[in-house]
Amino acid sequence: MELVLIRHGVTAWNQQRRFQGQIDTPLSEEGHQQAMLTARHLSILSQAQSINAIYASDLKRAWSTAEPIARLLGLPILKQSLLRERHYGVFEGKTHEELQLEGLQSDYQRWRNREPDFALPQGGESLRDFFDRTHRALQSIVAAHQSNERIVAVTHGGFLDCAYRIASGVAMTEQRQHPLHNASLNRIAWDGERFSMIEWGQIDHLDSLDIRRD
Repeated sequence: MELVLIRHGVTAWNQQRRFQGQIDTPLSEEGHQQAMLTARHLSILSQAQSINAIYASDLKRAWSTAEPIARLLGLPILKQSLLRERHYGVFEGKTHEELQLEGLQSDYQRWRNREPDFALPQGGESLRDFFDRTHRALQSIVAAHQSNERIVAVTHGGFLDCAYRIASGVAMTEQRQHPLHNASLNRIAWDGERFSMIEWGQIDHLDSLDIRRD
């Protein structure tokens, strides 16, 4: 089975380097353009190998990215709240610079250090809890489909970071070296026992926009 994991299109808060978490931010105009280009690309790919289902996080930026894909492929969007971004607690709505100016330097450093059991203040998820949620989401999707199917899931950068680590065996505590581009295609396989990497960070379909955002 193949999973095509897609990060939502760009938002204004992405451009401002502002933590979104589970705040329901909309796509920017560029984000909508990215979503349409992604949909057209997947429509072409589906002619060689069918896409059997489309899942999306219930947050607006992911759902809006999934809508043109679903429209071009003639498939419904299956809502899956486990695909949501990590809950960033007190960080949500703030830029990296604001966190350091507002007396949150210690919490910010613990987040940067990827401490697995550090729960972000004001209801945020720990890295370990988020990693486990990502694994549950992937398992729930593959359990609902046949081994020869190809499934699309539109999600978020933090979720993709965890999925990359699950498929490639990189520890959750290791600093990130892999890209998390908006509207990127990230393909992993499921063989019935484990996930493995096929392709990561593919954004050639966005070349007409000349955008590379991490």
